[in-house]
Amino acid sequence: MKVEIWNGAVTDELLDAFDRLIPQLSSSNPPPSREQLGEIISSDATDLFVATTDNGMIVGTSTLATFPVPTGVRAWIEDVVVDESARGGGVGEALTVAMIERASALGAVSVDLTSRPSREAANRLYQRLGFVRRKTNVYRYQHPG
Repeated sequence: MKVEIWNGAVTDELLDAFDRLIPQLSSSNPPPSREQLGEIISSDATDLFVATTDNGMIVGTSTLATFPVPTGVRAWIEDVVVDESARGGGVGEALTVAMIERASALGAVSVDLTSRPSREAANRLYQRLGFVRRKTNVYRYQHPG
């Protein structure tokens, strides 16, 4: 398996992978369009990580968002998803470690993420990698409509 930041164009292979993977992560959000993936890849604030098998099949993706704030560089992990067929094989760990290393290289001293309690295996992984549950309130404002 190989994990790397996707720096190329949006290919049919990448688009197909998101069409297959996003429904395994979220039933309420559709997979990104070709244009949306292009925006993610070209943004200075995000790195799109892709995990591939030895034969080149995309079996996992994740996004690292980094941005400067007055107190330093923030790093946030979003949308980690591993194909059902590859779970338990170290893909999630490889993606997460790669994002931690990238965040550090970009100057972030910490990395944040959220994970639903129902994602038990993912939560165990994050804790094993050193993530600590914070005592904070997480708020979300959702625009009406």
